[in-house]
Amino acid sequence: MFFARLLNSTRARLAVMAAVPLLAVSAMAAATVPPAAAAPGCSVTYSAPSQWDGGFTANVSITNLGDAINGWTLTWSFAAGQQVKQAWNADATQSGADVTARNLSYNASIPTGGKVEFGFNGSATGTNNPNPTAFTLNGTLCTGDVGPTTTTTTTTTTTTTTTGNPPVGNLPSSFRWSSSGVLMSPKPDGAHPTVHSVKDPSVVYHNGKYHVFASVYTTGYNLIYTSFSDWSQAASAQHHYLDRTAVGGGYKAAPHVFYFAPQRLWYLVYQTGDNASYSTTTDISNPSSWSAPKHFYANGMPQIIRDNIGNGYWVDFWVVCDNAKCYLFSSDDNGHLYRSETTMAQFPNGFTNTVIAMQDSNRNRLFEASNVYKIAGKNQYLLVHEAIGSDGRRWFRTWTAPAITGPWTPLAAEESNPFARHNNTTFPNGQWTRDISHGEMIRTGIDQTMEISPCNLRFLYQGMDPNAGGDYNRLPWKLGLLTQTNSTC
Repeated sequence: MFFARLLNSTRARLAVMAAVPLLAVSAMAAATVPPAAAAPGCSVTYSAPSQWDGGFTANVSITNLGDAINGWTLTWSFAAGQQVKQAWNADATQSGADVTARNLSYNASIPTGGKVEFGFNGSATGTNNPNPTAFTLNGTLCTGDVGPTTTTTTTTTTTTTTTGNPPVGNLPSSFRWSSSGVLMSPKPDGAHPTVHSVKDPSVVYHNGKYHVFASVYTTGYNLIYTSFSDWSQAASAQHHYLDRTAVGGGYKAAPHVFYFAPQRLWYLVYQTGDNASYSTTTDISNPSSWSAPKHFYANGMPQIIRDNIGNGYWVDFWVVCDNAKCYLFSSDDNGHLYRSETTMAQFPNGFTNTVIAMQDSNRNRLFEASNVYKIAGKNQYLLVHEAIGSDGRRWFRTWTAPAITGPWTPLAAEESNPFARHNNTTFPNGQWTRDISHGEMIRTGIDQTMEISPCNLRFLYQGMDPNAGGDYNRLPWKLGLLTQTNSTC
């Protein structure tokens, strides 16, 4: 979003990140259980994509192939004296060669077919860092290759033996969506008697609730927070205005929320006009707990943005991290997508090396509101970027890449084959908008990896009455939810 908007966009390309070998150890152990119950079973994928002399970063992904789990413990042994030093998304301890990783409060539950992921930094002797060869989840050995499920029934027990990982879906080459009606509308209160819009949503699902942050326009831009356990409750949920907290008044817009696991902190990223800013908390459910704003860029707008922004605006900041670095994306309403980087250890400080990640000579085709997501189960990233169509309506384009740094290949990037636009969206309750504008995917997790499942795409977005017009800042934006109807899974 931007503060006094124009109508335009632009595009370019990105550099490649080196691919790293991946070891998958997966399967299902046989078990004898009472009739009608599933055997326990699991698959584990372990990789060490970043290694150096004396250390490494590892990723671990657990898929539950048996009954739903509430509370998990994963164990394995290192063969070459490696030591776990710092873990995120799990509590990891080590005794000799044996490592035990336990769930945290927010990721204890794994439904059947569900997945949790965690990571850690470790030490090694030189470059001697062989991957573990066996993992045990809650006492069940996770071993084997992909294979069928077989069931044998006796008079007293049913034994189910499953081998392998559940199927992993792919992104389609074209998308189809069904839209909800309006889920969230402006909610004035005593301190904000006139509210023109609710827009630019960011959302995570945590501890049984959707936590939604959004921009509102009153006499200027402000941020709100709301939460609810089901989308049917979104319309009635209370809006908490963050200008009543340490976040403070003045221009704040376009929030992006995530949990930075290495620090065990929630980050709320937003634009403040002249910089990318953030606040932090340990409790996302307490809107009063956010800290006062701090800036990402110590020296303000990077020179490369000053040189290319023209008469645009510096907007829509998005953070996404891989195993070694965090990247900060932004747009300029002038056809440029920018990317800065820092190390995981330095975050949120140290953002440098700002580059033009993509550009387009037609500014409308690469306007603003970029999102970058990790595709679950794949070394693949999805870039979503808002455009302004030939009809003046907002819509989204997409590209894929093997790394956050690219190179980006168009996936659904044209008006005739869009990622999300009014021409590939149905409205069962009536078409309340022809704009599919600034929004976010519902992620599979909450952390800095921004992972989404290609099997269950949902997109929270802003739309408005097709007949509305006038000053952009006072347009009556409201929120709706897209659900993909042509999943490949």
